[in-house]
Amino acid sequence: MNMSPAHIWLLIALIAIGTYLIRFSFLGLIGNRPIPEWLLRHLRYTPVAVLPGLVAPLVLWPEATGGTPDPARLLAAGATVLAGVLTRNVLISIFAGGGTLFAALQLFG
Repeated sequence: MNMSPAHIWLLIALIAIGTYLIRFSFLGLIGNRPIPEWLLRHLRYTPVAVLPGLVAPLVLWPEATGGTPDPARLLAAGATVLAGVLTRNVLISIFAGGGTLFAALQLFG
């Protein structure tokens, strides 16, 4: 698909306006009012929902391997999840996953 520079800039402007309106709905319209408890309860799960959506494609279809699953990355993801479940510590999970990825890449080539 070949797009002209004008189309690209129009798309960027529309995305910017949409992003601004989404943020303004929370900050500008209800920024000085208390948020209802039911909404706060749902907002607590936002990071938990976003992070797997960001990480899963990098594990299952990594660009470094041309989009094919890699045993080293799958092993590192498993070690990260296991360390997180067992320790409930983010830093230990990060180091467990990073160390496992480093070791698996050295082992598998």
